[in-house]
Amino acid sequence: MINAVVEITMKMVPKMLSPLVKDWAPKAFVVSFKLETDPDIIISRARNALEVYQHQVVVANILESIKSFVIIVTKDSETELLLSEEEVAKGLVIEEKIVDDLRSRHTAFICDKN
Repeated sequence: MINAVVEITMKMVPKMLSPLVKDWAPKAFVVSFKLETDPDIIISRARNALEVYQHQVVVANILESIKSFVIIVTKDSETELLLSEEEVAKGLVIEEKIVDDLRSRHTAFICDKN
């Protein structure tokens, strides 16, 4: 067996959400994602992101249930999306529900702007 040392160097990178919302696309419908391990803090973290970055939606999920449950958080609402056992058995994935939800929110956003 070869004994090898693996060294990983990580560098901080700038957060891109702020310039995206403020400078690059201020009229865009912007969605961010928040993954947490503690279900007790996910909503507050999502709401904090909405306040700090001033975008429209956070898709918030917990690591433990990442494939079956998310919360869509906006400044005015929290919508839980959950896959039932029957949906899982049929091969549905949570991303389908996320896309459907965000598609309708995006359509409403565009209609409100016109």
